[in-house]
Parts: sequence; C-alpha cells; structure tokens
Amino acid sequence: MDPATNPRVELLTREGCHLCEAAHETVAAVAERLGVEWAERRIDDDPELLTRHGEEIPVLLIDGVPRDFWVIDPARLERLLTA
Repeated sequence: MDPATNPRVELLTREGCHLCEAAHETVAAVAERLGVEWAERRIDDDPELLTRHGEEIPVLLIDGVPRDFWVIDPARLERLLTA
C-alpha cells in the first residue's frame, strides 16, 4: 500500500482480555499481509477511553473512526483497509 494513502489503524485493548488477544492476532495478520502499519493501545490507564469504550473492548479504529468491536472479522477488516 502507498504510505500516503495508508489508513491509520489502531486497536484499543485492555489487560487480561481474551477477545483483545484474538483481535490482536487478527489485526496483526491482516495488516502484515496488506503491508499496513497499525498500533495497539491499552485503555486501562486512560479514563476517557475507558469510559467511552470500556464495555466494547476490543475496538478497532480506522482513521479515528470506530469500525468494529468485540470480535474483529478478518474479511471485513481486509475490505475496510482496501476500500
């Protein structure tokens, strides 16, 4: 992918969350296959994010917009990143 048009991908997670671990693996695999950089951010120490997303973790943000939560579907993620 062209770095200039590369989407900003961020996965919001919490410590000890089994859904977060699965989401991490999914995002890592899809991002690697597509050559997209991504970041994981723990919300445990961020009161604003914890209040906003505490019940929906993990949350996948693409260019700052929440796109998925709880279970990240790899096919949907790939479509979102290649659209």
